[in-house]
Amino acid sequence: MFAKIILPPATGLNNKTGSWRVKKRPKFLHQNCTGCRQCYLSCPEGCISGSKKEYNVDLDYCKGCGICANVCPVNDIIMEQE
Repeated sequence: MFAKIILPPATGLNNKTGSWRVKKRPKFLHQNCTGCRQCYLSCPEGCISGSKKEYNVDLDYCKGCGICANVCPVNDIIMEQE
């Protein structure tokens, strides 16, 4: 039987990609967060960091895809216009 290994999300940390983000960016409200880590685990760029109930995004690397806002079960992340 093979052991299951969970790898960290892929990252673009070698190159700043935030300059070509779409016209929206995530805003973490920090009001209803349950600390489920779905935003952190789902980010394809690996630019979300934090712990417990205090997650944030590094906008230098965020492309504005909105996956973090879509997977948040308590809608504590919104996508706002830049």
